Amino acid sequence: MQCRAGCGACCIAPSISSPIPGMPNGKAAGVRCVQLSATNLCAIFGEPERPACCSGLKPADEMCGASRIDALLWLAKLEAATKP
Repeated sequence: MQCRAGCGACCIAPSISSPIPGMPNGKAAGVRCVQLSATNLCAIFGEPERPACCSGLKPADEMCGASRIDALLWLAKLEAATKP
């Protein structure tokens, strides 16, 4: 499966504890990553400075659902369920 063009849910819903260029302390859940463009594309996709947790996350039917809203909701639920 390929990412849904213009979705960006995985760059908004989950928290990221790794440093991100422009966000040295990572990001909180629900906060838009500074590397997410206005068209919801990752500006550092494929670059070495992209966090491993980002490059390791692969789109899947269960996660992405039928829409961007489905993806945001699923990822938010996963974030809540795995919060320390």
